[in-house]
Amino acid sequence: MSSERSGYVVHEGCDHIFFVGFLGAGKSTVARNLGCLFGRTYVDTDRMVERAMGKCVCDIFKEDGEEAFRDAETKVLESLRQRKSLLVSCGGGIVERPRNCQLMHEMGKVVFLDGDLEDSLRQIQHKESRPDLGCCMQETCACYNRRRPLYEETADYVIDIHNKDFGQVAADAASLLWEKGLL
Repeated sequence: MSSERSGYVVHEGCDHIFFVGFLGAGKSTVARNLGCLFGRTYVDTDRMVERAMGKCVCDIFKEDGEEAFRDAETKVLESLRQRKSLLVSCGGGIVERPRNCQLMHEMGKVVFLDGDLEDSLRQIQHKESRPDLGCCMQETCACYNRRRPLYEETADYVIDIHNKDFGQVAADAASLLWEKGLL
């Protein structure tokens, strides 16, 4: 870290904070809220993939397949090396590729927003726009159960989101990351 500018700590090098977790965990909301509070830029990997491919995530999955989406997601992560001090909201499946986990650790710290499946499903307003939820609860549970150990394995820090609103989660994240000297 170097000296302060405008009241904020100016970090040297690539020191992103990546937020991971299941769909609906609040990754985008937390990244956006912390960005506003601490004067840091936030990005969303799903939105970056959509811009790169010129279509929404659902259409990418439907027309090009999940593998094409995951390839684009990895390219988006690689492109973040050119930037610094980002708050990055990651798509729910980003941890399914070991290369993505490696990239996140090379560029910064990973924060897992840890909730159970019910916490996530309660927050998702447009389930039809979430292609990796599957078409039935059994598929959704299988996806959650497959990803959960990957989130745990990848995380540098874990924030419990059980029975908390996004404001509480953002406050918990701010407190933890400030304490660790990351904000």
